[in-house]
Amino acid sequence: MAGLTHISDQMRAAVGRSTGPRVSFPVSESDIRRWAIAVYYPDPPPREFIDADAAARSRHGGFVAPEEFNPFAWMVAVDNQSSDTTVNDPDRTERMLGVAGPGLRYQLNGGQEVEYGEPIRPGDVVTEVSRLASYHEKEGRLGLMLFTITELTWTNQRNEFVKLTRQSLIRY
Repeated sequence: MAGLTHISDQMRAAVGRSTGPRVSFPVSESDIRRWAIAVYYPDPPPREFIDADAAARSRHGGFVAPEEFNPFAWMVAVDNQSSDTTVNDPDRTERMLGVAGPGLRYQLNGGQEVEYGEPIRPGDVVTEVSRLASYHEKEGRLGLMLFTITELTWTNQRNEFVKLTRQSLIRY
């Protein structure tokens, strides 16, 4: 059907806007060790993530977190994202930006792409800003699907780029 869209003018106007920031607690060597033990289980983690001497001999010259480390996994020091939304709310992205969502019932993870910068080290405080990057639509077996691309940018306390994650959310 020509002209049918889930993307309202309000939603189009919100593209490029950001939410946040979220700020982590300082990362500790213990956080890095526990994360490495958990993600490499049942195999032992690489020595550079659990042993100070091995970490000192690594190309980083000391402890760094595995790239997939998430300093927000347990608790957040500062969370300036809207607290009246849940992760399972299909309109969560729009609600956090203060606009009406498309009101679609179902959602699924469409995947993600990640770019890495500076490694996370003990003592780092990571700040995350989430930005609505784009919307696009495609016709599928179940009707018109809405693809929402969000970019999560992490920087450390020195304002160095740590990570960029582009997430795709599919709603229908």
